[in-house]
Amino acid sequence: MMKYIIFLLILISGTFANGQQNNWTHFRGNHLKGTSRQTGVPVSWNDSVNVKWKSIIKGKGWSSPVVYGDQIWLTTATENGKQMFGICLDSKTGKEIFNIKLFEPETILPKHEINSYASPTPCVELGFVYFHFGSYGTACVRTNDGSIAWKRTDLKCEHAQGPGASPILYRNLLILHLEGTDKQYIVALNKRTGKTVWLKDRPKELYAKLKPIGRKAYITPIIVNVKGKDLMISNGSAVCIAYEPETGNEVWRVVQGEDSTISMPFFEEGVVFFYTSYVTPEVGEKYCELLAVDPSDSGDVTKTNVLWRFSSPILQLLTPVVRDGLIYTIDTMSNLFCIDSKTGKTVYTSRLTGKFNSSPIYVGGNVYFTSTTGETIVIKAGRKLEIISRNKLKGDVFATPAITNNSIIMRVGSYLYCLSNKQNN
Repeated sequence: MMKYIIFLLILISGTFANGQQNNWTHFRGNHLKGTSRQTGVPVSWNDSVNVKWKSIIKGKGWSSPVVYGDQIWLTTATENGKQMFGICLDSKTGKEIFNIKLFEPETILPKHEINSYASPTPCVELGFVYFHFGSYGTACVRTNDGSIAWKRTDLKCEHAQGPGASPILYRNLLILHLEGTDKQYIVALNKRTGKTVWLKDRPKELYAKLKPIGRKAYITPIIVNVKGKDLMISNGSAVCIAYEPETGNEVWRVVQGEDSTISMPFFEEGVVFFYTSYVTPEVGEKYCELLAVDPSDSGDVTKTNVLWRFSSPILQLLTPVVRDGLIYTIDTMSNLFCIDSKTGKTVYTSRLTGKFNSSPIYVGGNVYFTSTTGETIVIKAGRKLEIISRNKLKGDVFATPAITNNSIIMRVGSYLYCLSNKQNN
């Protein structure tokens, strides 16, 4: 009897773990890391090879897909921004389950030409999915029937170039970044009711020094655990701050920058990494830096806890992926870098063609980079550059792929693709 119970527990545990592994709940995955433990994910494809299904997504949006169970969720909007939707597809077939009109703004504000009105990625958990369109509104939807649990349309800022920061879940909170030219704040909502739990402005003494256009930001934060304590790491245009996610209270800060930040922070083996916004030197061109920070102290740690600095061109868009002590990134001049995370030294570099705004993902020992024109370069992870394949789909790509059921869910132009090896179909 005892052997049977133990076997049953192992079976249940394995099933639960596999179910969790198949989920992709936030921008860049369950833990906002851009990595997956799945195997058997394809490394080669085109429009007729290793495509399990292909579904049209009406409207326009650069939000990434998220997955829970057999449901894929993403957002879209009309090109003019007058209607904004939450979309749900069946992950096995690509068939549409829900198409929910969420917002019809009375006033449409300007955006950058490469942005969309549906760029923030939703987040999802058992029973609920959360949509954020910046100042246009935030909504919670029940995943069983597509009904709206709550909405907020009173959280405002002047994005100037359109919204871009994605929401994250932390325990009972939904955390949003609204950082515009006029105001810059972070707000935590009760995820069940939508009511405000805490709201924190960025430090006014730092932002008052910047031009209004330089105060905006489009980053998504991460949650890390340092010495048993959770911290929310959030790199705004003038400062990176570690907050207590339960309260919004500041723990430490690193001050640097004069303009927008987009690339989100990342974390491995007790070290926080993030791109600053640009710096204007007395001589030479503007630059930004990739910083490595020891997150174990408090206060202003700009001069004490920066472990290394890696200079880069300005306006870093994609978020690097780190795995086994190596950071993989492509800068805005299309230079691929592999960086040693302990030292900040370049392991190798290679010049590529095209622009890469979609963030890379790590899965199955490989790193996937997708360009804005739909070409995905797959490289073998490690200290030597080895390009495994180059794969092309027709259409623009700004969204980061999701990994589920040994497949890649990729948004390309007006389509959502499920890329899967034949044996997985």
